[in-house]
Amino acid sequence: MARVNLLLMLAVIATALFLVHTQYQSRQLYTELDRAQQEARRLELDRDRLQVEKRAQATPLRVEKLAKEQLQMRTTSPAITQYVRPDGSVIPAVAPVAPVVPVTSGARPTAKPVARPATAARSAR
Repeated sequence: MARVNLLLMLAVIATALFLVHTQYQSRQLYTELDRAQQEARRLELDRDRLQVEKRAQATPLRVEKLAKEQLQMRTTSPAITQYVRPDGSVIPAVAPVAPVVPVTSGARPTAKPVARPATAARSAR
């Protein structure tokens, strides 16, 4: 009978030690989970902050300013715009201005009519 009691006593002690070890591991895992959740919250806040910064960097005024300053670009105007036909020929967007001829001895200058590129482009279609 003493052997059975001793064997049961050892089983109870082993079970108690296993229970203590399991509780300790459970607390460690819970602490690790809590840290991971805090890290996830921090990363989400960083992501939100970066999204706000990204939207602030992509405003049209800022993009235009950087294009003008760093890339030395300029806004388009009809004077610098050219259209390219499928055959490779280039058409200016604005018709060239007839040269000004100075008036001498009372004669009226005759201006030759200038073909408009838009009309030429329409007729080419």
